[in-house]
Amino acid sequence: MSKRLNILVTGCGGDIGQSIGKILLASKYTKNLHGVDITDRNAGQFIFPNFSIGLPFTHPDYLSKMKLFIKEQEIDIVIPMAEPELRFFSSHNLLNKIGDALMITASSKALEIGFDKFKTAEFLKSVGLPFPKTTLAEHVETITSFPIILKSKTGSGSKDIHKLDTMDEFRFYTRKNVADYVVQEFITEVDGEYTCGLYRSSKGELRSIILKRELDHGYSGYGEVVENTEITNLLEKLAIEIDLVGSINVQLRMLDTVPMVFEINPRFSSTVLYRHLFGFEDLIWSIEDKLGFDLSDNQKQVIGKKFYKGYQEYIK
Repeated sequence: MSKRLNILVTGCGGDIGQSIGKILLASKYTKNLHGVDITDRNAGQFIFPNFSIGLPFTHPDYLSKMKLFIKEQEIDIVIPMAEPELRFFSSHNLLNKIGDALMITASSKALEIGFDKFKTAEFLKSVGLPFPKTTLAEHVETITSFPIILKSKTGSGSKDIHKLDTMDEFRFYTRKNVADYVVQEFITEVDGEYTCGLYRSSKGELRSIILKRELDHGYSGYGEVVENTEITNLLEKLAIEIDLVGSINVQLRMLDTVPMVFEINPRFSSTVLYRHLFGFEDLIWSIEDKLGFDLSDNQKQVIGKKFYKGYQEYIK
């Protein structure tokens, strides 16, 4: 396989997909960049030179159409963005290849644990890493100490995360499907919230970056690159224990100087472009590792550097 690749990004219209597209447009490894989404009502069509509308993964013809597209467009690498789609590929044992194209995803154990918030907590407990107390909502009869965090056990993003102050709120949000939720101890953000990029190659090479952030409507709107030995040590242990190959995102807050992991996102995250600009090029490393190349190293001295979320308008 040549170094110039035909690359397909699925779910390309979301914020992460658009960031991935911007990175790949500037990459020396990209020959033709394709983006597929289930709708064109997003800015993905302005970023991806070859944009098309595809079927949702729930469609019975999804897989056959995907394989046909890969064959016709001579796709070398597929990078899926949406977590539900990642679940689909994982359940169909398609994490390495689909058709003749290589897949870029995190490894299977990281996906399995990160997909389920309760499994995440149980895993962290089993390997001795700190985490907020987490209970299945269906096992909760009463809550005596508020606030608490209620979140979807299998959801992604911030739309299914709620900070609750009363049992009435708990009953309201769980009224339709209590089995889909977990209750998590609330940890104040007074000492900071962190989103961390964590990458490990198939040969065991570990790299991480720590961003202390502030949220803006569920997204990292502002942040700073920081050093923290406790967090770095935690990330390194996590990568080994979870048998990581690829890139994941780890979110945590500090409690009395102890980093408490409250979420593991087993995919590229919304900070992937910020990280790339700081020299933490986990997307590029993932491609290089998949191709059997040595990892490039453009990491810079960026401690103290800040990032700011911006917006861009498109007119058609």
